Amino acid sequence: MQNDPELNPRYLGKISSDFVKVAESLKEASYAIRKQGFSKFPVFPMCQIEQPVGQMLMEIGQAENEWHYFASFSEEFLQRGLIIDEETFQESYKDPDEFCCLFVIDREFTNFVFVPYPID
Repeated sequence: MQNDPELNPRYLGKISSDFVKVAESLKEASYAIRKQGFSKFPVFPMCQIEQPVGQMLMEIGQAENEWHYFASFSEEFLQRGLIIDEETFQESYKDPDEFCCLFVIDREFTNFVFVPYPID
C-alpha cells in the first residue's frame, strides 16, 4: 500500500498539482467520515471518467481541477474486492489528519497513493 516506487515523479506531480486545488475539501470530508463514525479509513478515488466506487465529491472543473474526486472508505473497497488484506491496508494507512488516501484510477496507473495535505 505504500506509494508505488515505480510511480513516475512527473505523474505524481500531475496528481499532486490537481490535488492541491481540492485538498481542503477532501480534508474536511475525511474528518466528517471519521467523526460521523462511517470509517477510520477514508479513501478518495480520483479519475477523469465516471466510475462506480464512492460518492461524487468534486466534479472536474469545480475547483479548476482536472480530475473527479469521490468519497469512500476502506470497507467499500473490501466489499468490492479492491482491498484483499484489510490488516495490511490498515497497517500501511497513513495518519488521515496529515495524509489523504487517494485511489488513483487512470490508464497509466491504478493504485493507492498517500499525499500530504498542504500546510496552511
